[in-house]
Amino acid sequence: MKLYIVPTPIGNLEDITLRAIRILKEVDLILAEDTRKSGILLKHLGIEKRMFAHHQHNEHKTVEMISERIANGEKIALITDAGTPGISDPGFLLIRECIAKGIDVECLPGPTAFVPALVNSGLPCDTFCFEGFLPQKKGRQTKIKSLIHEHRTIVFYESPHRLVKALDQFIEHFGADRKASVSRELTKMFEENRRGTLQELSDYFKTKTIKGEIVIVVEGNKKKHIEDSEDE
Repeated sequence: MKLYIVPTPIGNLEDITLRAIRILKEVDLILAEDTRKSGILLKHLGIEKRMFAHHQHNEHKTVEMISERIANGEKIALITDAGTPGISDPGFLLIRECIAKGIDVECLPGPTAFVPALVNSGLPCDTFCFEGFLPQKKGRQTKIKSLIHEHRTIVFYESPHRLVKALDQFIEHFGADRKASVSRELTKMFEENRRGTLQELSDYFKTKTIKGEIVIVVEGNKKKHIEDSEDE
């Protein structure tokens, strides 16, 4: 009995690991965020396996049932539409429930969008903070304000239609000259990694039709970092 956390490609299907393929073939059931999308991946891999929908709208109701099935001897794999489950995707609730019941949880290494975006940004990545998606409305400004003095590199996820809004809000609170990068369509044919100041990035993307999932990497507050170092 075990829960396997299996990362899946964020774009390029070649990024699936041999171990992930083996686990998906061996388990009794695959939990998928969207069974239609995951069905395309499984068909590509030549895997025929029962799937069960497990997403943000039903996970509160299904974690008990799923954990009981694992406790009774089933091996179940959790995947999402793309990337590593639990990273801005469903997974945490089920993992927590399994741990509480003493069920073995095994997380495979694999694709996740923020790592290549962070490394490719050219900004310091020895220490960073991952913020995921900002609140869409309530609490959005409060969250950004709370990061004004953050000296570490900051990583965000954002949707295409809110990218320019996010960049302009960052300009307002972090300053127009703060360095940053925007990565979109990672691992896909039209991958783009754009670097510059927040102002330069905002000006650039205001002239573009933006598609694909977005990762924004923002330089930390250098002044705050220097002050903290001096205090030490």
